[in-house]
Formats: sequence, C-alpha cells, structure tokens
Amino acid sequence: METQNNFAIGSIPKHIMSIAGPTIIAQLINVLYNVIDRIYIGRIPHVATLAMGGLGICLPIISIVMAFANLFGMGGSPLCSIARGQGKNDDAEEIMGNSFALLVIFGIILTVIGFIFKEDILWAFGASKHTISYALDYLSIYLIGTIFVLVSLGMNSFINSQGFAKVGMMTVLIGAVLNIVLDPLFIFVLHMNVKGAAIATIISQGVSALWTLQFLTGKKTILKLKKKYFKLNFYYVKRIFSLGTAGFMMGITNSIVTIVCNSTLQAYGGDLYIAIMTIINSIREIAQLLDKNG
Repeated sequence: METQNNFAIGSIPKHIMSIAGPTIIAQLINVLYNVIDRIYIGRIPHVATLAMGGLGICLPIISIVMAFANLFGMGGSPLCSIARGQGKNDDAEEIMGNSFALLVIFGIILTVIGFIFKEDILWAFGASKHTISYALDYLSIYLIGTIFVLVSLGMNSFINSQGFAKVGMMTVLIGAVLNIVLDPLFIFVLHMNVKGAAIATIISQGVSALWTLQFLTGKKTILKLKKKYFKLNFYYVKRIFSLGTAGFMMGITNSIVTIVCNSTLQAYGGDLYIAIMTIINSIREIAQLLDKNG
C-alpha cells in the first residue's frame, strides 16, 4: 500500500498520461451524455420545442449545483493529495471527510432553497407561461437528486487524486450508460416526457454516488472516507473554500451568462430562441472540451 500509486516512483510523463487519459475520456463521456439527454428531450412528440426551452431555463441551476461540486471537490482533493505526499494520511482523510460533509450540507441547503423558491427562480431565469410547467417538472425531480450530483462529482475528484483515474472514469461511465438506457424508457415507453428525463438523471447520479462511496470506503482505496472525520475543522474548511473558489466561480459565471442570455432571448425571440440556444450550448460544450484538452 505504501508504493501503490506513488507518484514519487517511476516516470513522471507515464504518471501524467495514466491520469490524464482516463480523465479526458471521462470529461468527454460526461459532455456527450448531457448532449444525448437533450437529444431525447428534443424528440418528445408535439412538445419538443417547449420541453427543450424548459430544460434550457433549468440549465443555470444545474450549473450552480455543479459549481458547488467543484468548490468542495476541486478545493479538497489537491489538499488531500498534498497531505498524502507529505505522508500525513490521517490529515488527508480528514480533509476528504470534511469535503464530503460540506457536499452533503450544501446539497441539503441547495435542495431546500430550490424547492422553496423554484418557481420564482425559473420566472426570473426566463421562463414563459408556455415553458414554466416543463421547467418545473424537470427541476422538481432534479432537486431531489442534488446530493447525488454533488457527491458523485465532488467525491470523484478524491478517487482521481489518489491515482485511480480508471475508477474515476467508471464513475462517469456508469452514470452515462444508465442515463442513456433509462431516458428512452421513462420518456417514451412510460410517457413521462420531461419528468422521465429528470428521473433518469437522478437515478443515474444516485448509482454513480453509491459507486463512488463504495470505492472510497472499500478495501482498494488508499485513503478511506471515515465517519470520524465528518466533523468540520475550520482550518481545513477555510483552505478548501480558498482552493476551490476558482472552479466555483467558473461555474457561477457560466450560470450567470446563461441566465442573461435566456432572459434576453425570451424578451426578443421567445421560447423557440431559448430552445435553439439550449441546442447550441450542447455543441459549444463539446467544442470547449476539445479545445481545453487539445
């Protein structure tokens, strides 16, 4: 266990490639299954445009949830790696435990705030009398799985930071494959439309979250997620926030841009323009990923 995934031993370029390869593939899978999700919604009979518009109104909220996952995942995992590199495995596990606790706490807070203010938020984000019902259908179900999203995305960073990039890739792959299979089942076979897409998403994220927790508490991991480290340590919490702020602000900024764009499109073009922009954003996400990793 002492030499397992020890980056101080062996070729540095080899270590970089062993981590970078699966990580890039995981990012690509994540983007592609989000795109496929929208493809299914875009094929819902008779209401495709309004359903796509309703989803587009929800995207800023999804970006905010992911921003919090980045805040605690990207904020905690580098600190965890540094502590492990210094031979302070107990400190590393405490950092991971604190990050998990923060993900759960903020997951609950975001869920409660979302349910209380969801309709007001959606109106403010550019919903119309035609798309509000679809946006509410999707968001009401998606909010139930907020903790699943935060845990699967945030804690997966701690799997990758220990050198288990292939396991981290599997976290994304399992969720993606499950979502792609469940989407047509719930949307078309069970005729649940937008609600079906949301249910498929939270089930997929829930399974990914369970996979992540099972690994981090199992025998194969180097650093274990332990209950005794869930008690927040202000020193570590402050450092997690400090280091994760950059990734968090990127997500929040992306959300703000989408909100402004949707509101403007609603004022000058209506629901059709928002639906079109939602599709364009799917293409943009793929292009950005290729540019970032190119």
